[in-house]
Amino acid sequence: MQSDMILRVGVVGSGNISAAYMRNSALFSGAVITACSDLVQENARRRAEEFGLRAMSVDALLSDPEIDLVLNLTVPAAHFDVSLSALSAGKHVFTEKPLATTFGDGKRLVEEAEKRNLLIGSAPDTFLGAAGRRARALIDEGMIGRPVAGTAFMLGRGMEHWHQAPQFYYQRGAGPMFDMGPYYLTMLVNLLGPIARVQAVATKGQEERLISAEGPFKNTRFPVETPTTLLTLLEFRSGAVVTFGASWDVFRHSNHPIELHGTAGSLRLPDPDTFGGTVSLSRMGEDWIDFPSDSEPFGAINFPFATPRKANYRFLGIAELADALREGRQPRASGRLALHVLDAMEGILTSSEQRASVGIESMVERPEFLVTEYAAALCRP
Repeated sequence: MQSDMILRVGVVGSGNISAAYMRNSALFSGAVITACSDLVQENARRRAEEFGLRAMSVDALLSDPEIDLVLNLTVPAAHFDVSLSALSAGKHVFTEKPLATTFGDGKRLVEEAEKRNLLIGSAPDTFLGAAGRRARALIDEGMIGRPVAGTAFMLGRGMEHWHQAPQFYYQRGAGPMFDMGPYYLTMLVNLLGPIARVQAVATKGQEERLISAEGPFKNTRFPVETPTTLLTLLEFRSGAVVTFGASWDVFRHSNHPIELHGTAGSLRLPDPDTFGGTVSLSRMGEDWIDFPSDSEPFGAINFPFATPRKANYRFLGIAELADALREGRQPRASGRLALHVLDAMEGILTSSEQRASVGIESMVERPEFLVTEYAAALCRP
């Protein structure tokens, strides 16, 4: 791809999440979705008709010279094979989280991209939204002093209540840690730097789950193959320690998504699965000061494709990767960042199985801060 060209994106996996990416593609500069595919051809045809795309087979899309980047939206178990095939075909990759289901596979993807001089990026890119950028700025400005401790909680009832085929969420390589953990861990690494060590305990709330969502599997049961509740102590190389709880066994709770406490104050963040929301700061125990993000790039709650609760800017990471390609640098939502998070998640499961702390050997630098002006420039005029 020439530096002045638009990055042409082909989607592999035309399921639920693909619609958000396809809608948002039109709002960003530098990259545009032009084609889609799926193992179920009807899914690809439906999305193609809805968004004016070319419907193709997976093999045809991977070999198409008019596709510069493959957006991998397949189920986690297929992430490695699809991403490796795309890299082998000479295409850049942006994949949904997790990067892969094992650290070894994730490492191979990152090394393959680097060997071929290709870029690989990975969701989540939510840390580039307004709330993540505000929190990062406050920490970098020293508003809470040196971060010392914190808590993070992702608690809910799971997927079988709304997803018509939720079985894959409960297989090894998924569960609350691999499915939702990337949002929390990526945000924390963005704010605090790399993780040095983890110690965890885990359990299953149920050995089987009942699907209550409308669809072909309603009122059927399936086995749970991975922990559905995990409590983890994260030790960061900066010295900060954070308690992270991830569970799909909780009906209701009152824990805040992320709180960080330092030598000069405390910081409260919204759900890191969102791009916006309100960040709150307390200096030296004073009242909370709220920083809403409604008017900032990638933060408005009234974004055209948002739910009433969430701003949804999926595709931001791809637009930023396209800009990184033009500038000859690594993207902020990089494969290396996703690999470090994958290393930590695998370490958490290993720790829970061995009942021992596990060191995280991989290293990554905090992503370069995304300033507001640069963020706004990623949007179409």
